[in-house]
Amino acid sequence: MSADDRQTLAQGRVATRLPAQDLARARRFYSERLGLEPVDERPGGLLYRCGGTEFVVFRSAGASPGTFTQMSWEVDDIDRVVSELRRRGVVFEDVELPGTLGGGRTRNGIAEVEGHYPSKGARGERGAWFRDSEGNMLGIGQPVF
Repeated sequence: MSADDRQTLAQGRVATRLPAQDLARARRFYSERLGLEPVDERPGGLLYRCGGTEFVVFRSAGASPGTFTQMSWEVDDIDRVVSELRRRGVVFEDVELPGTLGGGRTRNGIAEVEGHYPSKGARGERGAWFRDSEGNMLGIGQPVF
């Protein structure tokens, strides 16, 4: 295998795909609750762009179990973002996580997570999780320096 073959995916962009059993309901949720509008659409799919990345919500007969984070946004001020999303009707999960400070549970919807990836230069992360209208588990994170 040549070096070019090993770099095939490393050169690509990651684009998340989230299933929706009811695409119209999902569109309303992303618009009304998250303030996001699709930048493009096709039959059965909505394309969103955030911060130079993209994700698709697509019509699917299947559904995620919603037991793990499928996609997350990294933000500069998680308290402000959580507050704004709550104002729009987003309900944050009260979860117990391994590797969290404060007894391993979220407090006011936000967890303090120990450690971070060394390449990011942070000592930890603050995180919050919620489900979209289709049961997909979505997260918000803020590195702690």
